Amino acid sequence: MRTVTSPEQTISEAEIEHAVREGIRRYFDDCRARVPTFIDRHFHYPGAITTNRRALGWDMLRAPINLLWAPIYALACLTKILLPRRTGLIWLHSLADRVPAGFTTRVQHHISQLILVELLNNGQESPLIERYLVEALEAVYDRHNCESIDHQKFSELVHPLIADTLSQYRVTRTAAADITNSIGCTVLGAFAFQKFTPGGIGLGVVLASMMAKTLAARDFILGETIGGWYYSVFPPEPSLATTASVMVAVMAALAAFAALSGVIFDPVQAAIGLHRRRLHKLLDHLQQDVTLSTQNSFRPKDQFVARILDTFDMVRSGFL
Repeated sequence: MRTVTSPEQTISEAEIEHAVREGIRRYFDDCRARVPTFIDRHFHYPGAITTNRRALGWDMLRAPINLLWAPIYALACLTKILLPRRTGLIWLHSLADRVPAGFTTRVQHHISQLILVELLNNGQESPLIERYLVEALEAVYDRHNCESIDHQKFSELVHPLIADTLSQYRVTRTAAADITNSIGCTVLGAFAFQKFTPGGIGLGVVLASMMAKTLAARDFILGETIGGWYYSVFPPEPSLATTASVMVAVMAALAAFAALSGVIFDPVQAAIGLHRRRLHKLLDHLQQDVTLSTQNSFRPKDQFVARILDTFDMVRSGFL
């Protein structure tokens, strides 16, 4: 930023930079102060119901597609992290840059708009951060009797950062739904079948085995009762068709559940502080990027946790 001079006074770059940093700091401090109210309004009951009821409709189709696409997007993100642009594989880095995060569901769009309007702009139509910046700079310029400067370049920097940060936050919704499914499958397998089923694949294998046992016992030559005893000792191997069909049914049920799981798990995440930590991390990274004029650094780890759980599920089920 250039030093501004007038016939009377000179404003140093250090003064301007200090004013900008102070305005940014005050803005993000106020944003953090709004986080508890924001969470209470939208992630606790009854707000969680209002937030997640938008999943009814096309989101029931978008959510399953996002879950299937999530491993590909996670691999693209990992590629960008492990392969800096200066390496000889810059073409691979560029290819990973073009991989989309998936479909934006109505719930994701709604929450992004809530963060933008309520958390970042406090209900104002115009970007609130600019007002903080203008106030901080005007105080400096008033002290030196200088004319104000144009803030257009600052706006051009901030808006893409906010858009990219909100895009990354939407990815956490898909990851959270995936993690929720893994936890739900584990709990269901433990209590209903006394089996360790760390995901949809594991649950599908267990259900396919149970179906194969039931069908084999029904057709047992000495009767279903004796067949049940026999196949309890010598369980039959389910056919590939049976396993595949059961897995498809389980995945479809999990996908439908994922679209609406926020009604149950948003209040849980709010109660244990996950939403608070995630929003504070979003604001911390956004403040850092705006202050240092860097690219978006907000890369939540939720999607990688979800992929680790998926991999463990496949290993446990014998698919890897």
